Amino acid sequence: MLVKLKKVKIARKVFDEMVVRDGCVDNYSVNIMVKGLCSIGKVEEGKKLIEHMWGKRCVPDVVFYNTLIDGYSAKGDVEKANELFKNMKMKGFLPTLKTYGAMINGFCKKGDFDAIDKLLKEMKEMGVSVNTQVHNTILDARFKHGFEVNVKDTIKQMIKSGCEPDIVTYNTLIGGLCKDGKVQKAGQLLEQAKKKGLTLNKISFTPLIQGYCKIGEYLVALDLLIEMSERGHKPDVVAFGSLVHGLVAMGEVDAALTIRHRMLERGVLPDAGIYNVLMNGLCKKGKLSAAKVLLREMLDQNVPPDAFIYATLVDGFIRDGDLHQAKELFDVMIGEGMDLGVVGYNAMIKGFCKFGKMKEALLCVTRMMKAHLTPDQFTYSTIIDGYIKQHDIGGALRMFGQMVKRQCKPNVVTYTSLINGFCRNGDFITAEKAFKEMQSCGLEPNVVTYTILIGSFCKEGKLAKAVSYFELMLSNKCIPNEVTFNYIVNGFTSSPGAVLDNQCLEKRSLFLESYNMIISNGLVQRAAVYNSILLCLCQNGMTRIALQLKDRLMNKGFLSDPVSSAAFLHGICLEGQSKEWRNVISDNLNEQGLQIALKYSELLIQCLPCGITSEASLILQDLIKRCSYENQREDLKVSAK
Repeated sequence: MLVKLKKVKIARKVFDEMVVRDGCVDNYSVNIMVKGLCSIGKVEEGKKLIEHMWGKRCVPDVVFYNTLIDGYSAKGDVEKANELFKNMKMKGFLPTLKTYGAMINGFCKKGDFDAIDKLLKEMKEMGVSVNTQVHNTILDARFKHGFEVNVKDTIKQMIKSGCEPDIVTYNTLIGGLCKDGKVQKAGQLLEQAKKKGLTLNKISFTPLIQGYCKIGEYLVALDLLIEMSERGHKPDVVAFGSLVHGLVAMGEVDAALTIRHRMLERGVLPDAGIYNVLMNGLCKKGKLSAAKVLLREMLDQNVPPDAFIYATLVDGFIRDGDLHQAKELFDVMIGEGMDLGVVGYNAMIKGFCKFGKMKEALLCVTRMMKAHLTPDQFTYSTIIDGYIKQHDIGGALRMFGQMVKRQCKPNVVTYTSLINGFCRNGDFITAEKAFKEMQSCGLEPNVVTYTILIGSFCKEGKLAKAVSYFELMLSNKCIPNEVTFNYIVNGFTSSPGAVLDNQCLEKRSLFLESYNMIISNGLVQRAAVYNSILLCLCQNGMTRIALQLKDRLMNKGFLSDPVSSAAFLHGICLEGQSKEWRNVISDNLNEQGLQIALKYSELLIQCLPCGITSEASLILQDLIKRCSYENQREDLKVSAK
């Protein structure tokens, strides 16, 4: 009883008293004591006890060996466990399922699957059947050590060996698949477990709730949370927290607050992390007063706010335009000796920079360093961006120099701010140098970086340069946004009749070739720009983005034409979806329209990298033949009449 209650020290005193009195110490009582010692990691002490008691109403048996092997395996000392295992067999004791299970558990912790396979083979030869628990242990270890697990084969193999997968099997598979990002497959397994009539528990649902939240399927996660509650399993702070985080990230702060209300109803207290996410979401929505209410609730619930909470509130005041209140809160926090961390200081520095108070921002950095905190990439990047917005490129460069000197590696945001500053000053040569330096440091420019360069070159009328960065952006798989498109369209439409020379660029430009062709065919300039954008998007495997842009254009009154049809057909063919051509070819395209589409399709194929092909031209040629045949039939009918 004492060992079961984990009172091993007291149990040992009672045991020693029994030995002194020469009472009823036998194999059973010794094994209980050894088991207790093993449970607290004192396996060597347990081994010595057995050796000491042998011959004193205590004889070696398989149970002693199993207890010690299990103890060593649980500790991760598989070498000593294996030594005992070999010793046991040498002395003529036959290993039982428990022995093999303990050994397999030890090798699972180590990730030695070759040794496990040998043990499984030995078990088969010895006529010892593997049970479900052993299968589950191996399965769990394979996931933990990053091995690929084939779900169908695993279940089939278990059934073949006479073991029926239980809820632990399914939970292990669900958890492992969710960690690997295979959430949909994990969801299917949950349904299988239900059909088999297995009793689902909290462990069945929680990984799926987290998994669906990670892939943005928050409604599915919410349904699972409700089902979990209905089955009588109380969701914990992890399950609720995942959903709250997900809903806030989705912009659904009100829905997230409802989840928090449900948590409280079920007696699950939100932690500081959940409160921080909710307050952050409210501040971003401009609901600062609601965020303050949550802070009061936190304090009432005795949940101590951390530096992140206060940093969120400081940021909230700044977003609300109240720098004074933000500074007051910041000073109170420091006055109370609170450890704000780098995050807290960064929030205040961001506020000073936003309001153009660069001296105060620098003083805050000094204050931060006096508190033995090291400014990070965010600190420096924020101040550099602040100087840029104040049109002080010199200040930005001085701060950049300090950043490098203090061995703080500049990030994408840092370089993007500098590029923006150079472009604002009209220093495009230095902006491009900074862009190249950024890439040489292994940093991938983001949509903001590219859009700044594209927009700046468009405003200067350097359209060929803007186009070259747009095409580079697409080839690097960086998805443009509405601002990017607007810069290009406005740049071209503000230069009436612009026909640009492709020779001025380092490499062939699909955009310029298609744009010049469209203009020469008599299409209006805006339509020519948008069509060139669509062609480039589809050429670079961004057909989905191109279709979304087309939908927005149609709402503005733009109609589908032969050029856009060629773009979409080419895009779906590159994705291996050529059989879906009817979904992208306009029904009202006549033979002449198809001929125009073919011309642009051939241009796209010419611009493809070596070794890549598209069926688009073949499909269009076939449609032209059919159309020509239909026209001939109609002509014959007319002449017959």
